[in-house]
Amino acid sequence: MKLALINLLPTTAKVPFIRVRFMALGLSALVLLFSLFEFANVGINFGIDFRGGIQAEVETSNNTTTEDLRTLATSLDLGDPRVQGAGNSDPERQTFLVSLPLQPGEGMEGEQANQTARQALQEALASVEGLELRGTTVIGGAVSRELIFTGFTAIGVALFLMLIYIWFRFEWQYSVGAIVALIHDVIATVGMFSVTQMTFDLATVAAILTIVGYSMNDTVVVYDRIRENLRKYKKMPLADVLNLSINDTLSRTILTSATTLVALISLYLIGGASLQGFAFAMIWGVLIGTYSSIFVAAPLLLFTNVQREGTQSGA
Repeated sequence: MKLALINLLPTTAKVPFIRVRFMALGLSALVLLFSLFEFANVGINFGIDFRGGIQAEVETSNNTTTEDLRTLATSLDLGDPRVQGAGNSDPERQTFLVSLPLQPGEGMEGEQANQTARQALQEALASVEGLELRGTTVIGGAVSRELIFTGFTAIGVALFLMLIYIWFRFEWQYSVGAIVALIHDVIATVGMFSVTQMTFDLATVAAILTIVGYSMNDTVVVYDRIRENLRKYKKMPLADVLNLSINDTLSRTILTSATTLVALISLYLIGGASLQGFAFAMIWGVLIGTYSSIFVAAPLLLFTNVQREGTQSGA
């Protein structure tokens, strides 16, 4: 008896994806509007990489909790502290990251204020029995602003290069669908971080760039099959060709997404707090990327009126 997963997946599925395109596109529009609204009104919980501040890494072998460390940092009266667990391979020891906001002041005055705050945080943590201070870091406002600019520039450049790639590999109609799907994925991911208020740091930017690549790969697979079927079925209505192509690649899409999610969910559950933001962004990105390849990128070809004769060019 064959129990291989590939034998359990539909190879001749006839799911009417294109028939529900208006409902799917309407849902996508609502998700994007809600994401932009949340981003504008709530904002993102930037990590210390982007907002700047003072961060100390401590390791404890006693029953110290995040609330204990937050109370200790609050007593310094240096702003609202943030404390998060960073995980540890040793179950008897816990690692925490304690962060304070940048202290007010300009130039040398601000630098001196932050160094004083850093020293006060070090002394307060060192006074707690059972705590081992692993190190402290001060990230200035100029550095954090540069990281924000660099991070979002990297995402923008990635989207632009993907557009150029699709344009040359297929036709301009395909590039429009692909880039709209990618922008959809990025905005939806940023919106999810705004809703959940999970820490958004450089690891999250790396996850978004990975999501862009994953979603593009999924879209290219569907587009390749669409181009192939356009050549094969010259008299079949375009909507039927699109639906047939999506169903032809459905088993591959399910296998790829499922195996990727197994690894990412494991990483989220046992990878520790320091990796949860990255894993969460990737899990959401795989789901939204798979959705956009099927319900956004492919149906948009109906609106850009892709031409059959144009499929004779390309790779």
